[in-house]
Amino acid sequence: MFTDEALDSVSVQSLWRKSQQSVQESRGCQTRTVHSTEAEVQTVSTTTSCTQTEPQDQTTDQLLQQHHNEPELPGLKDFLQRVEDAVIRELVRNSRSHAFDWFQVNWEDHSHPVSCLHRLQHPSAQDRGLHVTSVSWSCTGSVIACAYGRIDDGDWSTGKSYVCMWNLERRGLNPKQADLVIEVSTSVSALCCHPRQPALIAGGLYSGEVMLWDTSRTQDPVLAQTGMSADSHREPVYQVAWVPLQKRGEFGVLSASSGGRVLLWMVDRDQGEFVLNAAYALVQQQVPHHSFKARGSSTVGVTSLALSPWDSDTFLVGSEGGLLLRCSFSSLTPAAAPSEGQSVTLRAPAVFSFRPHSGPIHSIHCSPFHRNLFVSAGTDGLVHLHSLLQANPLLSLRVSDSYIFQVQWSPTRPLLFAAATGQGEVQILDLGRRSLRPAATINQGGAGQAATCLSFNCQNPHLLAVGSTDGTVGVWHLSTNLTEQSPRESSQLEQIANQVAE
Repeated sequence: MFTDEALDSVSVQSLWRKSQQSVQESRGCQTRTVHSTEAEVQTVSTTTSCTQTEPQDQTTDQLLQQHHNEPELPGLKDFLQRVEDAVIRELVRNSRSHAFDWFQVNWEDHSHPVSCLHRLQHPSAQDRGLHVTSVSWSCTGSVIACAYGRIDDGDWSTGKSYVCMWNLERRGLNPKQADLVIEVSTSVSALCCHPRQPALIAGGLYSGEVMLWDTSRTQDPVLAQTGMSADSHREPVYQVAWVPLQKRGEFGVLSASSGGRVLLWMVDRDQGEFVLNAAYALVQQQVPHHSFKARGSSTVGVTSLALSPWDSDTFLVGSEGGLLLRCSFSSLTPAAAPSEGQSVTLRAPAVFSFRPHSGPIHSIHCSPFHRNLFVSAGTDGLVHLHSLLQANPLLSLRVSDSYIFQVQWSPTRPLLFAAATGQGEVQILDLGRRSLRPAATINQGGAGQAATCLSFNCQNPHLLAVGSTDGTVGVWHLSTNLTEQSPRESSQLEQIANQVAE
């Protein structure tokens, strides 16, 4: 059915390929001519230098030959041999001596240990003859707050007062115009900035009220106030301080008044009021007097207060009658004082009594470098250095012939503290000096003016603020010699603390 058959091949030429080849063109592209230039640079002249020591053996031979040729000085060899033993003995003796242990070379110019940077004032307060009663630095160290009132009379009902603040880092600072002015209905006797929140300031009034201002609220800065209730003070509040509470990060306000009450307040921000957390009453009959005689009435009017930075349970109080007491927050002893309708039970906090002053105690401050040391001062013109473990002072220094309104340790120098006096001077004393003369003196007030308060700047230790009865706040710059700690300063402070009082 099927058979193989061979046929001739058939080819068909492509017309498309021919058409494409006919339209192809050759094209080319080339860049412009590239020009090149060769340049050379060469120094004008060259110098080659080198140095090399002589071989040791050759140098030694030359020196020996040189000294051999020189004539010996008459008697020099005999003299050196004669004094050799004596010189060696003195060198050994000096190596064991402690005569220069406390010596430290300081090339700083001591002609100006302090200098005034700013002289801040509020004209309205000065026109009314108000005094600066308290100064406090914000926790940032850039803002200084001051309180105005009177320290020489008790007529606190005559008019309003002020709390003023200046930001020293603000561009265009005007010393005669405060950045913020808060008007207060009566004299402000105490002031303390919050240790962590720069906008909060606690204050105590001559009327017995405790205030809390929030400077971020420019329209109404009053955040809380105690008012005049059964829980509040009825006498002037001479000291306020921020106290860390058991809940981490929270602080309460501790206030002390001449009525013999020390009150611990918590802040209720939602209600805008203070809530009394604990109350302490100081009564003469419950004060441990040891061998010291008590003076004054049955009520111990508190005029100064200090918190221990080492022991959260300890605080110190000074009184109008000169009593100096160590107290405990955890005391459970009921106070022998009549109840006045307080919402909490009054407790007696005093656990130890130190030797009294001869007059009211205006200021107490605990050392930030030693857990047992503190200083106190008052109307007797003396600064007493105390140990918490001894009733008698370790040291008493006559600083002024007038009152001492405030005394405070340096935040950077363990042996240095400052005292504001009624003579208008601030005496800066250094316990490491052999002489008891002040290391520096600040003269801020004019004739008849007193330095009423002072405050070191913990963030910038070169700054010291001083308030005066002329209504001004001086911001002073301290030299490095007054702010930098010497190598053995802490050990010297330890030696002082270990002394036994006479």
